[in-house]
Amino acid sequence: CGFSKVVLGLSGGIDSALVAAIATEALGKENVLGVLMPSPYSSDHSIQDALELANHLGIQTQTLPIGNLMQIFDQTLEPMFAGTSFGLAEENLQSRIRGTLLMAVSNKFGHLLLTTGNKSEMAVGYCTLYGDMNGGLAVIADVPKTRVYSLCSWLNEYHGKEIIPHHVLVKPPSAELKPGQVDQDSLPPYEILDDILYRLIEKHQSLTEIVEAGHEQAVVKKVIRLVMIAEFKRRQAAPGLKISDRAFGTGWRMPIAKALDW
Repeated sequence: CGFSKVVLGLSGGIDSALVAAIATEALGKENVLGVLMPSPYSSDHSIQDALELANHLGIQTQTLPIGNLMQIFDQTLEPMFAGTSFGLAEENLQSRIRGTLLMAVSNKFGHLLLTTGNKSEMAVGYCTLYGDMNGGLAVIADVPKTRVYSLCSWLNEYHGKEIIPHHVLVKPPSAELKPGQVDQDSLPPYEILDDILYRLIEKHQSLTEIVEAGHEQAVVKKVIRLVMIAEFKRRQAAPGLKISDRAFGTGWRMPIAKALDW
């Protein structure tokens, strides 16, 4: 498509770490730009982890704090949001501010914006339209979260040194959109989630078959519902690299709106 350089958001999390490592391997460190966009909810260790990763890879970074932008959005929306409590709208604003900044960098310098969402998140809609889904290529959209971890561990072993910082591998995954947030507040543990998704998406197993494999029926129902209602998001996602037998995108056919038959 005529791009020679890429840009991505570096959150200090494992997904952006893997995407940055893949981009560096593919394009060379001089062609990768990582942008840190800390908010008041970003932990100090996340910023440190992102900078340590960039140092290991040898890529350039820029830091664009979003705290002031968040305040401006809050002030603008305050008359309309008055009387309501902090929730998903405010959390997702942070992601959308970051998505806007990344697209601005992409447009200004001609870099291709890489999205960093994994297959587990894309499957259940744990991603923000016009936020972290912004971009031109979804590098790991066909890589489940558990495989993201195994790939990062393998990468360190392959190079014989720490490419992905150790702390990134061991800390609980979090979007850091509110104090103390971790992914498992909203989702089953990724080992359980990924097995359910594998059986559902790639093995075409039914609710009954997945439950018979040892999963709790209520959890399976929740996951299937999330997959069904997130299709409208996936239709608007950046094209992704395919590594499985059934990736989201052109080989995936599901109605945007569908009644659940239980």
